[in-house]
Amino acid sequence: MIRLSNNPAIDTAIKLVAVAVAMFAFVFVVMVPLYNVLCDALGINGKTSGQAYTAVQAGVDEDRVVTIQFVATNNEGMPWEFSPSVTAMKVHPGASNDTVFLAYNPLPEAMVAQAIPSVSPSRAAEYFHKTECFCFNQQPLDGQARAEMPLQFIIDRDLPRDIHTITLSYTIFDVTDMAGGAVAAR
Repeated sequence: MIRLSNNPAIDTAIKLVAVAVAMFAFVFVVMVPLYNVLCDALGINGKTSGQAYTAVQAGVDEDRVVTIQFVATNNEGMPWEFSPSVTAMKVHPGASNDTVFLAYNPLPEAMVAQAIPSVSPSRAAEYFHKTECFCFNQQPLDGQARAEMPLQFIIDRDLPRDIHTITLSYTIFDVTDMAGGAVAAR
């Protein structure tokens, strides 16, 4: 048995703190990357690729209509007003589509935000291709400023026929501190 001091209560406290630190490190160093790899590999949790999709000419399926719903959520503590310009669109698979999300920073100082997308049902994520998205980059916004953040997307023609509605949800996070003072006017 390892003894760190002559007091058993202090030894127990030190060991408990060490176990808690090890558990915390395991969760953030091992579990988060493992979770992301599994979601990407299995196509679960509605995670979409963080990279732009390069469209290929495949034609538009004019016989089919899919409803795309847009949802915007602020992470706790994010003061921006953040919303889609439209809450739903009817689109044809294979067609290129455009919309914008609206942001307003009500604070007097500039901030930087990052949006994280999610698609549901999760099995539709691999058929939802973003060709341009504000979520690809951090979004700086001056205090009291507004911005239109563009989204261009294509629903793959191979989307399973039993999927009639897809919900694209964005959660926006304050990443000003992580941006390291790289707040630029927009």
